[in-house]
Amino acid sequence: MKTVLRAPIGAAVPRDRAKRLLAGRGRFVDDIHLPRMVHMAFVRSPHAHARIAGIDTSAAATMPGVIRIVTAADLAAVVSPWRPTHNRFPTMAAPEQSALATDTARFQGEAVAAVVASTRAQAEDACEAIIVDWEPLEQVGDLASALAVDAPRIHKEMASNLAFESEVATGDAEVALARADVVIERTFRFHRHTGVSLETRGILADYDPSEQRLTVHQSHQTPHQQQDLYARLLGLPEHKVRVVCPDVGGAFGLKHHLYPDELAACAAAVLLGRPVKFIADRLESFLSDIHCRDHEVHARMGFANDGTIVGLAIEDRFNAGAYGQYPRSSIAEGNQITRLTGAPYRMAHYNAKLKMAFLNRGVLGHIRAVGHPIAAAVAEALIDLGARKLNCDALALRRQNYLADADFPLTSAGGVAFEKLSFMQCLDKALSLVDVDQVRREQADLRAKGIHRGIGFNTFVELTAIGPEYYGEGGQHISAQETCLLRMEASGQVRIHIGTTDQGQGIDTGIQQVVAGVLGIPLDDIEVISGDSALSPMGGGSWGSRGAALGGEVAMQAARTLRTNLLSMAGFLLQKSANDLDVIDGVVVDTVRGSRHMTVAELAKIGHFRPYTLPPDLPSDLTVTARYGSRDRMFLAGNGIQVAIVDVDIRTGFVQPVRHLVVHDCGRVLNPLLVREQIRGGVVQGIGTALYEEFRYADNGALLNASFADYLVPMAGEMPDIEVAHIETPTETSELGAKGAGEAGLAGAVGAILNAVNDALAPIGVFMTEVPLTPPRILAAIDRAQMDASKV
Repeated sequence: MKTVLRAPIGAAVPRDRAKRLLAGRGRFVDDIHLPRMVHMAFVRSPHAHARIAGIDTSAAATMPGVIRIVTAADLAAVVSPWRPTHNRFPTMAAPEQSALATDTARFQGEAVAAVVASTRAQAEDACEAIIVDWEPLEQVGDLASALAVDAPRIHKEMASNLAFESEVATGDAEVALARADVVIERTFRFHRHTGVSLETRGILADYDPSEQRLTVHQSHQTPHQQQDLYARLLGLPEHKVRVVCPDVGGAFGLKHHLYPDELAACAAAVLLGRPVKFIADRLESFLSDIHCRDHEVHARMGFANDGTIVGLAIEDRFNAGAYGQYPRSSIAEGNQITRLTGAPYRMAHYNAKLKMAFLNRGVLGHIRAVGHPIAAAVAEALIDLGARKLNCDALALRRQNYLADADFPLTSAGGVAFEKLSFMQCLDKALSLVDVDQVRREQADLRAKGIHRGIGFNTFVELTAIGPEYYGEGGQHISAQETCLLRMEASGQVRIHIGTTDQGQGIDTGIQQVVAGVLGIPLDDIEVISGDSALSPMGGGSWGSRGAALGGEVAMQAARTLRTNLLSMAGFLLQKSANDLDVIDGVVVDTVRGSRHMTVAELAKIGHFRPYTLPPDLPSDLTVTARYGSRDRMFLAGNGIQVAIVDVDIRTGFVQPVRHLVVHDCGRVLNPLLVREQIRGGVVQGIGTALYEEFRYADNGALLNASFADYLVPMAGEMPDIEVAHIETPTETSELGAKGAGEAGLAGAVGAILNAVNDALAPIGVFMTEVPLTPPRILAAIDRAQMDASKV
């Protein structure tokens, strides 16, 4: 069925076929057909590192349905390259990247050419016919190889593959460790994986050349950021670019960056003047989505004989990808690890060194709980080992060294400002819900039956709702504030226009609740409009657990202004003091006498249709805006503790989670159900990180497990009962008092499971430090422990 445009003569018809309009007055024509949507597929490098000696597209160009084939040269005049700089890290290398690779492919899956065709199948078939003359180059797959003196340089303009190095220091950790009575030293390895959203990345870009207007529908977290990037990189007026991000089927940080293939789709739309669609398949997702967690951390923690932590030193070797992610750069994960390791504990001497190197791997960037799981797992494992060495209770050792209420506010040894955290309260709550003595009795009974049960604790700090200074000073065009527009219709119903986006976390519902509670009207009378850069006021989208803390706060402020205006109008009309009035269930109520008066709908009709009956200086606007962006903090820090109970089968190496508890402090909880499910989802991702998820590569850098047949994620059978409890310590930086909650589940689950497995294997003499804790690794560790024991 053809799509037909009906347009009167003289109306703007944004297509080349507009010239086919008949010269008449006011007549309609039915033969102007909008260009059909076309599909895009990519030719991707099969090599981790290879020079592109040539690309032959001649055979592919003649295949059925093929409309256009583009290479980097074709896109050069349409789209600019970029560099992921960050002014807060001025020495960080930021090599240039393009929508399609130019002369060299630097990771397997990097796109080098694209086919636009009538169908996706036709585009894929044509991709198979494109011949690329590859000249394979030596690939670099780990930091040690990357920084070797004779290492092949991934970017020829750089003197080496070192992307960034830094040091965070408080006191003198080396002196403190030299004087410590006990020093625990281990090296931890956390392997690369990704976020695995249920809905893969997707984009539909439509360009209208007559108006220079680009409209993009995209599975993404940050519509205003993408609007800015597409406008700048494609050279378009920003007010002619619109990005629409509807409800997104999972994101987890995967979808708040610029991806070259998605930008190429936009460039193709500009070239062709017609809608271009690209949906990543699962293989493309594994190869080209943002990756995370590829770190090796060497850590030393020193104790006095009385259990006091006297110092901590870590060295994080950060295996980054071939480029930095754009526009935020890839530094955050390493930066968080060096800032947050040991953060729950009082210590005067701390040192954290970071080395980040470019490798021939996919780009590594920000996935949910950026750096948090590693920082917490490393410190908490050292605490458990310290307790064994000191022959004391690990929970007592934690309690002895926790930052206490009297310590706040403070700047941590890692340089992070903490307003007020609740480590003691969270531990007390956890112990009220888990009978540790009973678990130990069960543990002894089960071991007699050959079942090795373990219990693990993990205290964590969660950084949420990043302040505007981080990216503002960094030079990125990323909004870390929020704006909300409330519009009351004549019916008394309300539309909320806001810059946050909903990707399954339920933030739209939370904002509805806030506004309904302030205005006193039913939840069903409120609609949230978000995820549209043209309809929503400027905002940052949803990432870094900012939705409730920023979106909820600004919605509350706007609702308070609208409520004040409504009650001012009602006070004048009823000849009562506005201070004596309230709105309950959509009706104005006299709180002194208890009498019910006019409805909100009646007030709205007066405000819209009879404003002349109100004094001109009376606050009576029914469309109000508010803006919020805290300027006196870099992050809102939350905290919590997780408890994992697992069974380890020492014959097979399999780990079965049995029970999992999260006690979490995210400030004021707006919707307990939504927060609980957010945390449970994060815990499940943490189970995946701890036990299953890992990219495995061949010696030539080829990804070996790019399907769900080989890349394992937790399913229902691997999920234990996940209990969630709350401590509420509202932040004083906002009226609402909410902090973020989205990182907590993943932040603490990895370390809790690691410690539980190590507790289960302690009688055998095994201590695991490599994540994920796969059966082969566990069995190999048991074999080594048994061999060592046989030598004694």
